[in-house]
Amino acid sequence: MDVISVIRTKRDRGELSPEQIDWVIDAYTRGVVADEQMSALAMAILLNGMNRAEIKRWTAAMIASGERMNFDSLSRPTADKHSTGGVGDKITLPLAPLVAACGAAVPQLSGRGLGHTGGTLDKLESIPGWRALLSNEEMLHVLDTTGAVICAAGDGLAPADKKLYALRDVTGTVEAIPLIASSIMSKKIAEGTGSLVLDVKVGTGAFMKNIEDARELASTMVALGTDSGVKTIALLTDMSTPLGLTAGNALEIRESVEVLAGGGPSDVVDLTLALAREMLDAAGIKDADPAKALADGSAMDVWRRMISAQGGDPDAALPVAREQHVVTAPSSGVLTRLDAYGVGVGAWRLGAGRARKEDPVQAGAGIELHAKPGDTVTAGQPLMTLHTDTPEKFEYALASLEGTYDIAPAGTAFTATPIVLDRIA
Repeated sequence: MDVISVIRTKRDRGELSPEQIDWVIDAYTRGVVADEQMSALAMAILLNGMNRAEIKRWTAAMIASGERMNFDSLSRPTADKHSTGGVGDKITLPLAPLVAACGAAVPQLSGRGLGHTGGTLDKLESIPGWRALLSNEEMLHVLDTTGAVICAAGDGLAPADKKLYALRDVTGTVEAIPLIASSIMSKKIAEGTGSLVLDVKVGTGAFMKNIEDARELASTMVALGTDSGVKTIALLTDMSTPLGLTAGNALEIRESVEVLAGGGPSDVVDLTLALAREMLDAAGIKDADPAKALADGSAMDVWRRMISAQGGDPDAALPVAREQHVVTAPSSGVLTRLDAYGVGVGAWRLGAGRARKEDPVQAGAGIELHAKPGDTVTAGQPLMTLHTDTPEKFEYALASLEGTYDIAPAGTAFTATPIVLDRIA
């Protein structure tokens, strides 16, 4: 085998053989295949796709690159959730402790920011002392004692994906459906969860811009999970508008705590509850009411224990950016559109995301929204506040926000898009 022939096969729209797939994943993991060579192959996959047999084999090779975990020692059934990424998508943060409060164990392996979308680990690391890196033994201990854990995949779990995930972020190949599906499912299958709910985002702020591509991705992942013995379902959810009122790291932590306290934006609460019900049903827990667990504080109790168990201080002050800039409404009327992608890029340019895999992120950077589509606004009213430690980034971020919102005359009818668009099982 040689990597050039593998690249040429996919470049020329050929089908990679099982032997080629096994070899290139193993060789890349060992460092025999260089980053620039894997970048070329990833771009060829983005442009020319993979069939079901290739995706299944690619996923199996990713799993085989490392170890597999087992949660049979737990007294609770396991249920996990994965989002394909969006703007303001902080759902994992209230969801994991909520489902744990209802009786399931939630082993949530999460990632960092990818392109214009935020990363759960980046958000949680804005909490002083919180640790993303846990050994398998530490992960199991936190899961057993609190009911939920959110952490990075260990080096031994699908190490091929860890390398490729970071590479995709900085080479324009994030959107490749075969690579998204195999990346997500290799970790989830190797993780050993008993059931899995997928939140597949659709819209301008998602990697899947239209519902047909989202259905293809969801169906691919549901099939991969089912074939591996993991009960898997997917919800297609709207990502044309940012979720909630914040996009950033510490900003989203604050909003998540509001949800756990019984408040928070209605779209975040609604999607959190919808996913919680799916996870509990998949885990075989039929009599729990997640809405009650939010209202009575039991989900918040799990959150505090989970954060503390990973070294964080749930009472500590969160970082605040040193500089702010307010964007005001240019006219009065009804806000009818707020483009998720523009807001996501703006937050990324302010320092909430990274341009290279080695880049740090600013904990306090991001965008705070003061109105959502359907709201009535007046000229001069704040629409959003930009946060960053580096004010020279404001101009660059403001450029990405040009044309991202529409204000129609007062009295214009507005119909909101449902948060859940479809369900695939």
